Amino acid sequence: MQITRQADYALRAMLFLARRDSNQRAATSQIAEDQEIPPSFLAKIISQLSIAGLIHTSRGARGGVSLARKPEEISLLDVVEAIDGPINLNECTKDPSVCSFGESCPIHEVWCETQAELVNKLRETTFDKLLEREAAKA
Repeated sequence: MQITRQADYALRAMLFLARRDSNQRAATSQIAEDQEIPPSFLAKIISQLSIAGLIHTSRGARGGVSLARKPEEISLLDVVEAIDGPINLNECTKDPSVCSFGESCPIHEVWCETQAELVNKLRETTFDKLLEREAAKA
């Protein structure tokens, strides 16, 4: 299992914004260059993050992008789901009826448990915690 490139870029863009003061906007060109994200790809990501209410965007000379909430109020799960939708490790975790073995399948149970652990870890990991990890490594 691997998250999409788009979700990875979105997480990096959000981390870039989390490093800034809450009232400080960043140009998308600055984010793209710093995080090595193709600008056209970033434009689509910014749009999705804005629709999800995770960032504010404004145009013009003083425009740019900023977080819509504090870093401690935005989780990795928020960002991944804004880009990729709900996390499903297998089709059966969403709808057990797609499998001929149904919920009695012992593998189904493992998929569901693993998915729940992953979702909880992503939900618990907020951007302020990532900033703390980054500071500890510096």
